[in-house]
Amino acid sequence: MVRVDPFEARVLCGALLLGLVCLPASAWAASDAPPKTLSVPDAVAEVLPSVVSVMAHGPARGTPTPAVPSGSGSGVVISPGYILTSNHLVAGATRLVIGLYDGRLVPGRVVGRDFLTDLAIIKVEIEGLVPAKLGSSSRLRIGETVVAIGNPLAIKGGATVSVGVVSALDRAIVPPTGETLYSLIQSDAAINPGNSGGPLVDLSGRVVGINTAVAPAAQNIGYAIAVDEAVPVAQSLIVRGGMLRPPLGFVPVTVTPSIVASFGLDADRGVLVLRVESGGPASEAGLRDGDVITAVDVTQVYNMSDLWHALLKDGSEPVARLSVVRKATQEKILLRRPVAK
Repeated sequence: MVRVDPFEARVLCGALLLGLVCLPASAWAASDAPPKTLSVPDAVAEVLPSVVSVMAHGPARGTPTPAVPSGSGSGVVISPGYILTSNHLVAGATRLVIGLYDGRLVPGRVVGRDFLTDLAIIKVEIEGLVPAKLGSSSRLRIGETVVAIGNPLAIKGGATVSVGVVSALDRAIVPPTGETLYSLIQSDAAINPGNSGGPLVDLSGRVVGINTAVAPAAQNIGYAIAVDEAVPVAQSLIVRGGMLRPPLGFVPVTVTPSIVASFGLDADRGVLVLRVESGGPASEAGLRDGDVITAVDVTQVYNMSDLWHALLKDGSEPVARLSVVRKATQEKILLRRPVAK
């Protein structure tokens, strides 16, 4: 019987637009997931060969050519040649060095990234990488043990490991990037900045999340992007180089103080509407350039991530009611929810 890597199966399922064959969902379903009965050392041993160091280099300030270390974090191999990591680690990098489990340092290149989910895919041209086994974040329970693993700077002694429990599920936070992150796993496993991009693992040794942020004002509160949410993003980044989202019919821009000043807006938060496409869904709904969307139905909108999350909620009505600020007036506009083509 031919064995199919679970992540590769998911990527193939996402490649319909390219005319590839889609494997059935049963090829990667978690129904046959092993029991979570491993000891912490054994769970770590399952995934450790797949954890890498991601060292990002960029131009030094004030010097146009030299490259210097500008950030270091972690990543996890999810398919031969492909590493999943955090977007904030690689954004703006001109050169990437990947530290492998066996101590080798190899070059890497970004093939896709999505700032709305803080995820990125790195490609390395080397064979023999061991993909991690992916679990199901929907099977997590509050209180169960999880392990956060990272490998910053590829330092001697290998990866760092911290243990905790799932504190909460389906959290949402606004990190320094300014775009709300949704569907987060909160745990009390200590996560330092160098662990960003590394895996959060359950006691079956399978990846259930990608470490992404900590709560700086609290002690031992870390957040990971749920693997069930990360896989479709990673799939799209590998196949298309970007995250496929349905067309809105306009260019959305998160409102910031500089945007308010540049456009003379009467709203200090929300999403600015630019370049409304003639004949598109936004134009048909009555949106205009310069409008600021501040809410979708009853959900307040502070940034683009909020807008997408509100518009694409499962089970939503086909029409969304937008609250719009237009030249100091409040408007209510009905917009057909976007649907992927």
